[in-house]
Amino acid sequence: MNQVRISDFTMKHLITEASLALSFREKIELAGLLDRLNVDVIELEGIRQTKVDSLRVKSIASAVSSSILSVPVERLEEDSVNETWEALKLAVHPRLQVTSPVSAVQMEYICGMKPPKMLEAVKTTIAQCRALCGDVEYLADDATRADSAFLYNILEEAIAAGASTVTVCDAAGNMLPDEFGAFIHDLYENVPSLKNVTLGVSVSNALSMADACALAAVREGAREIKAAAYAVNTISLPGVTRALTVKGEALGISCAVRTTEMRRITRQIRRLVNDVRGGHPLRPAAKDPMRDSIILSPHDDKEAVTEATRRLGYDLSEEDLTLIYEEFTRLAEGREQIDARELEAIVAAVSSQVPETYKLESYLISSGSSIKAMAQLKLLHNDETLEGVCLGNGPIDAAFVAVEQITNAHYELDDFQIQSITQGQEAMGQAIIKLRSEGKLYSGRGVSRDIVGASILAYINAINKIHFEEEEA
Repeated sequence: MNQVRISDFTMKHLITEASLALSFREKIELAGLLDRLNVDVIELEGIRQTKVDSLRVKSIASAVSSSILSVPVERLEEDSVNETWEALKLAVHPRLQVTSPVSAVQMEYICGMKPPKMLEAVKTTIAQCRALCGDVEYLADDATRADSAFLYNILEEAIAAGASTVTVCDAAGNMLPDEFGAFIHDLYENVPSLKNVTLGVSVSNALSMADACALAAVREGAREIKAAAYAVNTISLPGVTRALTVKGEALGISCAVRTTEMRRITRQIRRLVNDVRGGHPLRPAAKDPMRDSIILSPHDDKEAVTEATRRLGYDLSEEDLTLIYEEFTRLAEGREQIDARELEAIVAAVSSQVPETYKLESYLISSGSSIKAMAQLKLLHNDETLEGVCLGNGPIDAAFVAVEQITNAHYELDDFQIQSITQGQEAMGQAIIKLRSEGKLYSGRGVSRDIVGASILAYINAINKIHFEEEEA
């Protein structure tokens, strides 16, 4: 039986919708779910902001063990190739993807290139990718509306330059299944070298026939399908894998996706994305197996504690690590173990103690079952009192939005924890906030009898650390 590879590009597709922007942590979680589902390829966004996006790709690469990790080269230039490879090279199964439009309209108006110049740029970029990576994909965008002779030529040249997978995209999605099948048949007839590589397909679901078009392409010899686990305007991962399972024997094909786990994992993915669509900034942090596995004992040395903080995502100075280890040894005395949450509290409490760029002066919270939560905050900044008044989805959300309004800055909320540190009705509570700026984690801690107050203090503490480092840089 011939195997059909499934390439999931949910993550790449979601960036086209601003309301569905996943956080750093959520992207890692999504990649882990797809890897567990055993999709053959996981496609990521390319490197646009070098520092942030490189860290994202490296982090996902460390979390994916089975699937091929595919990252597109953003520009048809050698610098972009090298930048992308530098982020991707530690993946277990890396793939570089080169994409270009092939229809006359898109080549000229999107890229500002005539066909000969586009052909040369594609050949050169693929050759540069192949010199670094053994798995290179060429993706011909808007292929169904391209001039046939040019399409055949650029596919031949892409293969000659080193592409091991060639994908054609029906961006318009206006073809019926038999038309798309005929289109694939013609490609094999006119591009002989296609028989030596894997032909992939990507189809828009404009006519609600993307899955059927994919199956028609498979019947004509296509062996890779781009699909999405979340319901977007393209081939459906659950739909096409079910069809391949049911009709695979008749077609002489199979796919490696674990269809028995499909419903459960796609439900988790829908819940993850729908949480983002809801726009609630304080949704619970995802369960992180790597984080949960961090258990330290009183006998662990500084090297072990340093490695644990690195696994939590922190990039700390030697001075901070020394302070953290000293506090760890003090806290661990007489204890059997220290877990990840306690270690994060230590990091928040002792690392990067910085001057207070912003200081909480006062806050007033209004909340109830019949009104939307409102926060009124006053912060001191350079001896000046700044005030913000905001609504939110709950008192803590409203307070955080007010802080953002005053500081005129927004950072990705990576994690938010509330813990009790004393007992009784007058118990003290502590909040731990983790913010991400330019790909780096900053942890803040706040302690108060009022958990909203503790949360505000933690948020401001993390922001002060970000401001201090930016000023030092």
